[in-house]
Amino acid sequence: MVQRQLPRPSELFELMQFKKPQLNGKKRRLESALTIADLRTVAKRRTPAAAFDYTDGAADAELSMNRARQAFEDIEFHPDILKPAEHVDTSLEILGGRSALPFGIAPTGFTRLMQTEGEVAGAGAAGAAGIPFTLSTLGTTSIEDVKAANPHGRNWFQLYVMRDREISYGLVERAAAAGFDTLMFTVDTPIAGARLRDTRNGFSIPPQLSLKTVANAIPRPWWWYDFLTTPKLEFASLSSTGGTVGDLLNAAMDPTISYEDLTVIREMWPGKLVIKGVQNVPDAVKLIDAGVDGIILSNHGGRQLDRAPVPFHLLPQVVREVGRDATVIVDTGIMNGADIVASVALGAKFTLVGRAYLYGLMAGGREGVDRMIEILSGEIRRTMTLLGVSSLEELEPRHVTQLRRLIPTAGDQANFPEFS
Repeated sequence: MVQRQLPRPSELFELMQFKKPQLNGKKRRLESALTIADLRTVAKRRTPAAAFDYTDGAADAELSMNRARQAFEDIEFHPDILKPAEHVDTSLEILGGRSALPFGIAPTGFTRLMQTEGEVAGAGAAGAAGIPFTLSTLGTTSIEDVKAANPHGRNWFQLYVMRDREISYGLVERAAAAGFDTLMFTVDTPIAGARLRDTRNGFSIPPQLSLKTVANAIPRPWWWYDFLTTPKLEFASLSSTGGTVGDLLNAAMDPTISYEDLTVIREMWPGKLVIKGVQNVPDAVKLIDAGVDGIILSNHGGRQLDRAPVPFHLLPQVVREVGRDATVIVDTGIMNGADIVASVALGAKFTLVGRAYLYGLMAGGREGVDRMIEILSGEIRRTMTLLGVSSLEELEPRHVTQLRRLIPTAGDQANFPEFS
C-alpha cells in the first residue's frame, strides 16, 4: 500500500513553479513561436490576406513550392554514436567573408508592405547575427539605407537585368559604392510567373482595394496604422510602381538576357558574383567553367515556372559535376534548421531563406526576424549535435539520404543520372 500524507506547503512550492506572465504582447507572441511554422501562424493572424499571400504563395498550382518543402521532409539522417559534439561551430567562410551561420537572408520584393520596418529590420537582424543580408532590385528600402541599417555587416545585392540596361548598370554602381560585397545576378525571371493569389487579391503598389480586401484588413488596425503613418511605399530602385507584381516584372524584365549580359556585369562588378536561378546540371557546369564565384540552385521559391526542378534534389548531381570546392548555394523550401544541415551535408556551401524571414518580419518586425534567426540557429545546432558533428566541415553525404516520392520514367532519366 502507498503511504499517503497531506502535502507540506514548502514541498508544494518546490514542485509547482508558476511562470511569470509576459505582459508585452509582441514578446509573448514571439516567445510562443517555437518553429518557423509557428511564426507563419502568427504572421497570418496579423497581416492582411493580400500581403500575407504574396509571401506565402507561389506560381500556378504551387506545385514547385510544395515539392521543395516535401523534399526536405523526405530526408533520413544517419547519426554517429559515441561521438561527442559538445561544442558546435556553425560558422564558415562564404564568398570571401565570414558568416556565423550557414544561411543568409534571401532577396524579397515589396518587403515594407509585409511589415513597415521591411529591409531595415532584415538587414539589422542579419548584421546582429553575423549573417549576410540580400537586398532585392524590387526592395522597398534603398541601397544606401540598407547600408546604414547594417553598416558593419555583409550586404549583398540581387540584380535583375532590365530592358533599360542603364537602370541595372546604375544599381550595380550604387551597390558597389555602398560597399556591398556580393552581387546576385538572377536569371530565372525573363517574365513573371503566374502568381494567382496576387491577382485574386489585387496585390499591387499602390494596393488595389476591394470590399473583400478592406473587410479582411479591418480586424488588423495595427497594419493600417503602420501603412498610413510611414513613408510612401515604393520601390527604392525603380521609378515605376503601378500595377501588380506581374505587371511590374513584365514591364521591366527582358527575356533576351544572355551570357553577353553576364560578361558586362562581371566587368562592372568589383566583388563576388553569383548566379541565382540555376536549375539543371549543364548550366551549373557551364557557369562554373565561365568563372563565376558561385551558383544558387533555386526555382525562385516556386514563384516562376511551376513544376520546375526541386533545388535540393539537384544538389548532389550538381556537386558531383562541379566538385565539392565550387560554391554551390541552395534556396527554396527551407523551413527548418535541419533542412540547412542536410543541404550542407550534401555539398551546399550555403543556403538562403526567404519566406522564413518574412514570416518573422510579419510576426513581429525586427524582433520577429531576430526570433526567426534564433529558431533556425537552435535547430541547426541541435541537429548537428545529434548527428555527432562539431563543425560544418564534418558533415558528409553519408549523413543524409534523400527519399524520393517522384521517380522519373525510363525515358526521362537523362535529367536524373542517379536513376540511370
